[in-house]
Amino acid sequence: MESAHRRRTRSLNAPSPIQQFGPCGRIMKNSAMVMTIQDPASQRLTWYKPPLTVLVIKKVRDVSVLQPFVKLVKWLIQEKSMLVYVEQSVMDDTLLATNPSFTVVKDKLMTFRDGKDDLTDKIDFIICLGGDGTLLYASLLFQQSVPPVMAFHLGSLGFLTPFEFENFEDQVTNVLEGHAALTLRSRLRCIIMRKNEETAKDAKPPTNILVLNEVVIDRGPSPYLSNIDLYLDGKLITSVQGDGLIVSTPTGSTAYAVAAGASMIHPSVPAIMVTPICPHSLSFRPIVVPAGVELKISVSPDSRNTAWVSFDGRNRQELLHGDSLRVTTSIYPVPSICAQDQIADWFDSLGECLHWNVRKRQKHLDELSDLTHSSSNDTLDSLEHTDQIDS
Repeated sequence: MESAHRRRTRSLNAPSPIQQFGPCGRIMKNSAMVMTIQDPASQRLTWYKPPLTVLVIKKVRDVSVLQPFVKLVKWLIQEKSMLVYVEQSVMDDTLLATNPSFTVVKDKLMTFRDGKDDLTDKIDFIICLGGDGTLLYASLLFQQSVPPVMAFHLGSLGFLTPFEFENFEDQVTNVLEGHAALTLRSRLRCIIMRKNEETAKDAKPPTNILVLNEVVIDRGPSPYLSNIDLYLDGKLITSVQGDGLIVSTPTGSTAYAVAAGASMIHPSVPAIMVTPICPHSLSFRPIVVPAGVELKISVSPDSRNTAWVSFDGRNRQELLHGDSLRVTTSIYPVPSICAQDQIADWFDSLGECLHWNVRKRQKHLDELSDLTHSSSNDTLDSLEHTDQIDS
């Protein structure tokens, strides 16, 4: 029974190791074309050497996060003997500077400046204190391989932050000892190709950004409809007329995409979501495409206006006629540590944060009610017969 269960799990979540269908059919053996997907249930965190450096990201402009931040940093340094990194702006916080507990460990902290210092290969482990924005910021800081991220819910929404801070010592210790499930949150690799730079000899390298939630193309300040051509693996799929287009990961499906009418997709599903924003066609429904495809988005040649593009709500810039945006799934996911497991965490978030299917339950029938005496066998004829007897 156990072996049958394992086979079933594998067939549901990933291609079979034996690429054969019946006596004759099989997938052509080409490593570049066959994409394997790991069974989410097998995604467990293991450290091949003890983590020594930890990056702590805290929510900005929120006084309620300061005390938990100080407690965590002090504990990591004094009890766990870890090297703690924080952003330089944290050290400049006047409220922290006057905190006596913080002054004890302030000189032992390592700092970095966003956009100036490279953290690649310096950080073993990331802890976020705040809301979902802290996890998006961690994704922004690491544009290649991302260390495991443990996110504590101290913000307003907390869909991506499953941990409660109350007993943080036990929970962090548990993770440092390698007892945790991982959700590998896929990211989108977005490249802007500029028309006037494709042929130029001194052209700058194209804008290359990884996003965790979504890339949004919209009409910006223009009063006209956006008119955007959408290609999939080089084939023109459709022209988008409306306010714009959202291309999102499964993680981003529960953000802007679901507000625009898309479905909610579990982050372990390998897919890319394409959702129109206020389309001028009632039949233009959101679609889900395989994670391996490349989308190309460009302003239609006959469009009255240009388009604007933003990446996880940042780096907003104009997309001119002749420019194009290429979007595909990145090979660098964000390994998000689960409080329970991949399934329980996600459905708990749906209920607690989005109130998905939350409503008062229908009352049960009272045993003394006349309704309980009726049955599915009652017919109009039998009811009429009863009325005649009563009369």
